[in-house]
This record gives sequence, structure tokens and C-alpha cells, in this order.
Amino acid sequence: MFWIAVVLTALMQVWQEYRIRQWHMPLTVALYPISADSRNPKIHTYIQTLHADHSAALNAFFVREASKYKVRLSRPVQFVMGPQIKQIPPAPPAVDAHWLDILWWSLKFRAFSWTHQPAVGMPVDIRLYLIFHDPAQHPKLLHSTALHKGRIGRVNLFAEASQQAANNVIIAHELLHTLNATDKYAMHTLQPQFPQGYAEPYAQPLYPQSMAEVMAGRIPLTAKRARMASSLDEVVVGWQTAKEIGWIH
Repeated sequence: MFWIAVVLTALMQVWQEYRIRQWHMPLTVALYPISADSRNPKIHTYIQTLHADHSAALNAFFVREASKYKVRLSRPVQFVMGPQIKQIPPAPPAVDAHWLDILWWSLKFRAFSWTHQPAVGMPVDIRLYLIFHDPAQHPKLLHSTALHKGRIGRVNLFAEASQQAANNVIIAHELLHTLNATDKYAMHTLQPQFPQGYAEPYAQPLYPQSMAEVMAGRIPLTAKRARMASSLDEVVVGWQTAKEIGWIH
């Protein structure tokens, strides 16, 4: 019976991967807000303001970008705001950590998700845990991360209305990681990689670029300088990312 269960689970995972990559049905993404500091009233107040309208820009972004690749869905991704979760997911190890530490963390994160997925009224394909920080105490956010296996993400964001548009860029980036999209920036410099990390790799002149590739997150201004995209209006899904997530076959 054990091996039958293992085989059935593996087959189910293969089927789910195939179904998602075909984009025949919209993917449902549950967004679970979490306070990075439960004693901070500013974060608490901000989380109370979150509702379905906060994902409107994200919905519009995926509709716009999917249409460029002829995805036959009027809304390829639908976002659902879930209830607040009190616990914080385990933090990932350092970038240069041993692979065993990374594996152990991924197992802990998946275990966390299994026990922290309150219902949102419909089946969910992807779960993103949005950890909100007070920008007065954390002017620089730690690196967010997401897992393709398990389709879960741990996303660090600012609890500030003026930062909502920039938060959406990070959410979109981590969401695409859960769909097998890879980073397209140099790890040590954070500069977009050419050509895959450029929204307009064939522009003449090449610099400054006007948009960011979503998996690079930054707009190249020169060969050695780039700025963060301030909103999804400045972001595109590049050809290589579209191929990785199944928009191009």
C-alpha cells in the first residue's frame, strides 16, 4: 500500500505539472498576509486594509503579458486574499549555504505550508506568504524566495501604501519562480543579465532601457547601472521566461 501511495502521489504531481504548463485553466494564487512583527501596530493596521482590490494590478499585468504570447485565457491568474496567518515561515539559509541546509529548509517550508493553508473558498494552485515589514524599522528588505516544487513563496514586502506598486513587482517575480521561471540577474551585482534579463535586448541604442524583465526586476540604465522597477507598468515577461512557464511551447 505504501508504494501504491507513492506512485499515485508521483503521478498526481506529474499531472498537475502538465495541467499548469498547458494553461487551459486559470491558476488560483492565494495570498496570505503575515506580520513580521506582531507587536507593531502599523503593520497590523496595514494588513487590515488588504482586500481583493489590492491584486487588481497583478491581475492586469498577467492578462497583458499573457496576451502577448497568445495564451487563450481571459484571466490566466486569479488572486485571492486569504486570512492573516500568525506564524512566520522558516527563513531561507544564506545564498552560499550548503545544499543540505537548503534542502532541509525547503522541507521545513513545505511542512509549514501544509499546516498553514486556510481555505479561501476555491482550490488553490499556488500559495504566497506575504511577510509585511515596517519600512521605518526595515528600510531594506531581505531576499524573498519561492519553490517550484510545492508552488509556495515567502515574500518580504513593505507595510506601506506608497510601496504597494513596488510590492507587486516582487510578488509577480516570486510567483513566476513557482512556475519554474529562473532569475535573470547576476547574483553578486544584481545587474540584469544580457540578453535574457533585458526587456528590449535589441533596442538601438541599448541604453537606457525603458522597461524591466520581470525575472531581472531592474531597468538597465547603463551596462553597469540599473534601477528597480517601481511598478508592474514598467515590467514585461521576456521570451525566455515565457518559455520556462509554458506560455511558449
